[in-house]
Amino acid sequence: MGISLEQQDGEWYKSLPHSGGVYDLIYTAVSGTGQAERLRAVVALGKSGDPRAVRPLVDLLGETDSEIRLAATTALGNLKSGRPVDELIERLQDRNEQMVIREQAAVALTSIRSTGALRGLRKFALDENEDPVLRLYAGNLLKDISSL
Repeated sequence: MGISLEQQDGEWYKSLPHSGGVYDLIYTAVSGTGQAERLRAVVALGKSGDPRAVRPLVDLLGETDSEIRLAATTALGNLKSGRPVDELIERLQDRNEQMVIREQAAVALTSIRSTGALRGLRKFALDENEDPVLRLYAGNLLKDISSL
């Protein structure tokens, strides 16, 4: 069974089933009605190892509920994909964000360990305009990596 001309250029993806498994978790995480069920879905997405979970989790970094943002940040670190590095660096640098979420963004970047993630974390740790405690925390995370 080949791909028809109409299904080329990404259109083939739309023809695939989008229900069950990871799609149910994505739907619940993004559109669920209760916070507890949404949090469970976000955690499950982080443990899924499924790359389809990355984009919805990145979208949840902008959620108004801080517990959902924290869970999404943690989940992205668990997935260890390099795709959300820029968004995690933004979370880390956001001075309006809760400190625990900024710290978790640093942990997630450490877990990802891509060149971009470590470069962003290193740049943050050296930025004298940032919170000194958070800079020290980021520096210690980098030291832990280099000692492995």
